[in-house]
Amino acid sequence: MTMHRFLAAGLLALSMAGCATRGPASDAPVLTDPAAVASARTAQAGRQTWLDARTDWTFAGRVAVNANGKGGSGRIDWKQTETAYEVALSAPVTRQSWRLSGDLGSGAGRLEGLEGGTREGADAERLLGEATGWSIPVASLARWARGLEDPVAATELAEYGLDGHLRTLRQRGWRVDYLEWIPAEGAQPAMPRRIEARREGATVKLAIDQWQLEP
Repeated sequence: MTMHRFLAAGLLALSMAGCATRGPASDAPVLTDPAAVASARTAQAGRQTWLDARTDWTFAGRVAVNANGKGGSGRIDWKQTETAYEVALSAPVTRQSWRLSGDLGSGAGRLEGLEGGTREGADAERLLGEATGWSIPVASLARWARGLEDPVAATELAEYGLDGHLRTLRQRGWRVDYLEWIPAEGAQPAMPRRIEARREGATVKLAIDQWQLEP
C-alpha cells in the first residue's frame, strides 16, 4: 500500500476526531505593548531553558498533512532521545503504520512501512518528500512542536497572544500558528496542544493529546 493510500484509507477526518481547527490564528489578538512583549519574551526564554534541559521527550496525538491537495490523517507518536528521534504514524482502521527514524545532528533518516521496503537517506526531509510527496520540516518540527524557535533558522516573526504564549512563528518560509496550549503544571511550563504549520502548497496540523518530558 502506498503512503498516500495508507493515510487516506479508512481514516476519519480530523474534524471528527477533535483535531479540527478553526483556521489560522491570524486574526487573534496579539501583544503590542512593548513592556508586555518584553515580559512574554522573558517567559519564553525561561520555557526554552527548562525544555532544552530535557532532551528526552515524547508526545502522542493526531496529525493531518496536505501537500498540493494530497495527504491524510492519523495517529502520531514522536519519541525523542537527545538528537535521535522516532516518529510513528498509524491508521487504526486499516492497521497500517509507518515509521520515520533518524538523527537531528546528522540529518540522516530511515523510513519503514512503505510499499517496496525500507528506504534510507542522508537527508530525512528529502527522503520523506521523495517517498510521499510531502514537505515536512522534520528538524524544525522537533522544536516547533514544543513551542520553540529553531535556533539554526532565521526568525522572521514571533508574536505572542494576550495570554503571553507564543501565537505565531515564521521560520524557513513556514507560518506556525499555536491555536491552543496545555496549561502549565507544577514546574512543567505550558505546552502546545494544537499547532498548524503552513507554507505555499503544504500544511501540517498537530493535535497533541499527551506530553511526557523526562526530568
